Amino acid sequence: MRTTQRKGDIALTQAVATFTKLGYDISLPITESAHYDMVVDFKDKLVRVQVKYCGTKEVDLRLIHSNSRGYVVKKSKENSYDWLYILEPTGREYLILECLPGRRSITPNESMLLERVIKPALS
Repeated sequence: MRTTQRKGDIALTQAVATFTKLGYDISLPITESAHYDMVVDFKDKLVRVQVKYCGTKEVDLRLIHSNSRGYVVKKSKENSYDWLYILEPTGREYLILECLPGRRSITPNESMLLERVIKPALS
């Protein structure tokens, strides 16, 4: 397994753990073709969440996969997900409550910290 896949797995499992701890139900898509990694049942609304791991200050938002001709690189399209969850190696979590179509990258900041953006379901 490639290192980038392992980092993605770490970010996804941490996102599932975090939202579950906050009291939200989680669903995972069966397919790899979805432009989101998980679904959060948030206040009677299903929210599609794209999950990213960032090893640097800048988070790459492009979708990259390989096929028989090499690598395919795409930018997110409008409405391909609802929220963007980002995990740093330090364990800091960020949540952006919108889709960022056409963007190559984003640099998370303090205002995007998950604990500042979302409250527990049970509060």
